[in-house]
Amino acid sequence: MFAEYLKAHPLLPLLRPEGRQLFPSAEDQKAWKTILPDHREEIASLAAAYAEIPYPMRTATGFLAFVRDGSRQADEKTYFQRRRKLCASVLACCVDPDASLDPVIDGLWCILEETSWVISAHNVNAIPGAPSPAEYPLPDVDHPYVDLFSAQTGMILSLTVSLLGARLDQVTSMIRTRIQREIRQRILTPFLSTDDFWWMGVRRTDLNNWTPWILSNIMVCAILDPMPEDALSSLLERCCLMLDRWLHVVPEDGGCDEGAGYWNMAGGALLDCLELLEKVTGGRFSFRCDHKIRNILTFPAKAEIGNGWFVNFADCDARPFLSGERLQAAGEMLDDPLLISMGLRFRGTLSDQLNDVPHFTRLLSLLFHPIHHASNSKLHTPNSVWLPDLQLRLIRRGSLTLACKGGHNGENHNHNDVGSFMLYRDAEPVIVDAGNMVYTAKTFSAERYTLWNVRSAYHNLPLIGTHEQLPGREYAAREVCCLDEGLSLELAHAYGTDAGLRSLRRTLTLSEAGLILRDQLDMEHPQSITWVFLLRHMPDLKNGVVSFDALTLRYPPDCSPALEELPITDPRMARSFPGSLWRLTLTTSHTVTGGEFCFSIGKD
Repeated sequence: MFAEYLKAHPLLPLLRPEGRQLFPSAEDQKAWKTILPDHREEIASLAAAYAEIPYPMRTATGFLAFVRDGSRQADEKTYFQRRRKLCASVLACCVDPDASLDPVIDGLWCILEETSWVISAHNVNAIPGAPSPAEYPLPDVDHPYVDLFSAQTGMILSLTVSLLGARLDQVTSMIRTRIQREIRQRILTPFLSTDDFWWMGVRRTDLNNWTPWILSNIMVCAILDPMPEDALSSLLERCCLMLDRWLHVVPEDGGCDEGAGYWNMAGGALLDCLELLEKVTGGRFSFRCDHKIRNILTFPAKAEIGNGWFVNFADCDARPFLSGERLQAAGEMLDDPLLISMGLRFRGTLSDQLNDVPHFTRLLSLLFHPIHHASNSKLHTPNSVWLPDLQLRLIRRGSLTLACKGGHNGENHNHNDVGSFMLYRDAEPVIVDAGNMVYTAKTFSAERYTLWNVRSAYHNLPLIGTHEQLPGREYAAREVCCLDEGLSLELAHAYGTDAGLRSLRRTLTLSEAGLILRDQLDMEHPQSITWVFLLRHMPDLKNGVVSFDALTLRYPPDCSPALEELPITDPRMARSFPGSLWRLTLTTSHTVTGGEFCFSIGKD
């Protein structure tokens, strides 16, 4: 896409010098006085709160904790706290010219003195033949790696100089010089000098949100660096070629297999790149009309259930943080009223941006992007969504919303969940996907599928004897058919040959009266079958039916129910599902070789 365009339209003649000032500097008090009073008050409150917290030490032992006991938080808590405090301190100096610059200088120096801007969990480059974390438990200062957060750190420091450079120079020009040198040594030079970073799409092609997210931050670093325009155009063109590789991986329907919560740093980061390219070229480099880009940018509106809930297959949180300002900007770029309205509902606060992963460009965009519109509560996501490449189906009938999926078990942030579903009533969860937990060393390791929340045994799927679904792209749905009222798909291949399945045909249909789930099985030898339903609230089991949330689940008479409470102790999962989830199992009372098994979930 971009490569073809650049052949006919080289970037250098398109560049405009005025496009290299991304946000008003602190000297432009006229601009800073236009921000909303609520935002001014929040900046003052944030600065006061962070003033009480000294910049924490980032230690080698905290970094080593990842390889010693699997903890990411031992390094990340300190890492992100430093950057949050710096961002809050910079904002305080921008809205109040008399505010002390010392917290900014201290924060800059802390971060500049860090051995590496890479977090402990990302310390090695995940390409074939690369060393393992055990071989390199601490950063190699001679070979800086560029990960998500080193690039984001470069962006924060670049913007700090852009906003406060004149005041910093009044203290000493050494600060600006040091920042420029470190960004070049740690970010720009490594980016230009190798094709080996996995997210570039040369040594590996299984790309994910890392590619646009990192590139968007590298673009900021480059645009704000005083490099000549020919060097800038070459660097931006290199970014565009890598974006092409990522876009090649993204399905044509624009679906994000990592879930709506990861759109911030996938489709949202693509939007960042597009806006930066438009700004630095005065609007001459634009892809607003591209069909695939439209699909990518509108994905969150297709995955929204309501009341802050989203379809949360894979590692997505059920109530994810979404950058409302980015959704609004995407809607305005595409002239999409639904996306604009959704963005206005999710605009949130400055703290939301800081408390995610302190993305300074998003925070500044929230400050300087006017609302312009009124949120239209009458605009809702469509009653029927079908993404044929992602194989995601969402359907609304009356008060009920069904989300179900096909796909495969090698997706980004994968859960073994081919054929799983979730059911909401009045936009509140009834039958759920537990979603994500706090990341540890296990999360993206060979031990990932020892975690209960990613196993098919804890999704709304059957167990074939003791056999669960298996991880890997080859374990996939087949013969997927989108129905007017639901979805039909073949699941046998998701379980592997040891399960002895000839066929497992699942059909889900939704009406205003309720959900009908039919599983047709054909097996090589007799086995018991156990159906799993992950419930938000404790059900009542009696007289051959299960009651929960003013709904009744009726199941085949030869199945025996059992109930397991799953106390939610993980803080990330608890943000969506505080308290407990309930794992209902319905197991055949004898072994079977096949047959049709029907479950109905309807209103009492």
